[in-house]
Amino acid sequence: MIAEKEFCADTELIRKDAVIIGAGPAGLAAAVQLYKQGIRDLVILEREEEPGGILRQCIHDGFGLGRFGESLSGPEYARIFIDEVEKLGIPYETGAAVTRLTKDRLVQAVTRKGLRTYQAKAVILAMGCKERTRGALGIPGERPAGVFTAGTAQAYMNLYNRMPGREVVILGSGDIGMIMARRLTLEGAHVQAVLEIMPYPAGLPRNILQCLDDYNIPLYLRHTVTCIHGKSRLTGVTAAQVDGQRRPIPGTEKEYSCDTLILSVGLIPENKLLEDAGIVIDPKTHGAVVDENLQTSIPGVFSAGNVLHVHDLVDFVSLEAEALARHAAEYIQKGDVPHCGLDILCGDGIGHTVPQKVSGERNFNLSLRVRKPMRGCRIVVRQNGREAAVKTMKKAIPAEMIQFQVPAGKLDRSGALEVSAEEL
Repeated sequence: MIAEKEFCADTELIRKDAVIIGAGPAGLAAAVQLYKQGIRDLVILEREEEPGGILRQCIHDGFGLGRFGESLSGPEYARIFIDEVEKLGIPYETGAAVTRLTKDRLVQAVTRKGLRTYQAKAVILAMGCKERTRGALGIPGERPAGVFTAGTAQAYMNLYNRMPGREVVILGSGDIGMIMARRLTLEGAHVQAVLEIMPYPAGLPRNILQCLDDYNIPLYLRHTVTCIHGKSRLTGVTAAQVDGQRRPIPGTEKEYSCDTLILSVGLIPENKLLEDAGIVIDPKTHGAVVDENLQTSIPGVFSAGNVLHVHDLVDFVSLEAEALARHAAEYIQKGDVPHCGLDILCGDGIGHTVPQKVSGERNFNLSLRVRKPMRGCRIVVRQNGREAAVKTMKKAIPAEMIQFQVPAGKLDRSGALEVSAEEL
């Protein structure tokens, strides 16, 4: 553990009740809610030049239906929270990159005004997530220009008014990839195909309908890119079908002549700070292990939004961050939150759950994803062989996060909880 004196040797120590890392939808919502809970001595640190996070480049609509009851674009949704932050006078600093976090809740940031070190009673992690790149996939072939992640291509078009290419193949059926298929088509590009390695789409059904079906863009399941062609600029890709183990099937190769390959192959929580601080990481979510208070393994450090687990709707991000803020305010004001000693385990059909620990003393919201598509299923929470909560669903797919409340009245004070998905 780094001693405070050593950590802050060349910088003034700034004491705060709360330091929020990230000014995206999670960080902004948490800040507003903390203020409403009476926590006024706080600051938001954002490494980008403007607050709003990824929403700044998401110019399509569909945001806010759950949180505000109306369809908004990404910038409109972010602006509501930015305006509220500014109205309340909550300080935020852009161009401030947090470089270190310790178990003592010391936060070091490089800002426009130099190196700063904060001592916080509570730290709120709201850094969002990052995209998987070509390097993570290990696709064979040359290294030409013209290979983009979906988010990078979106930023080129929506923030910088630059067209990535004209003949496009998209690998992966994530939501941003499908949205970019529509965006590129509207701007005059030809999207030849969307290739998905899994036997089911990775994105939301509404995006399949509105972004692919409405524009006659073909989606090929159980397909992947096996080789990239071109030297200075991409000239084409080779695609092939895959078997049950996701291995290319010889003889099924198909060549696509294109100048752009867009990768929409998943998101990973931005967890480098967590790893350096020694926070326990869940290998399933790649975010922190948290309890029902959204507190990590370090007391006083809380996490919400896409840095905790990847959400499919920004409305859920904001609601989760607001819940976090209420728990963090309780911690700041009382110096503690209820101890959570009951583990939540993933049973049959469940990919992951959040939280991973609960107290058993009060109701909690459970978020989870199933491993595969199901038509008609029961999500069952069991403890000591007894059903504690059940949610019946007409269908469940991995692309849609499932949320429901588990009542404390049916929980024992000992024994792990197991969550499973049972087909009807």
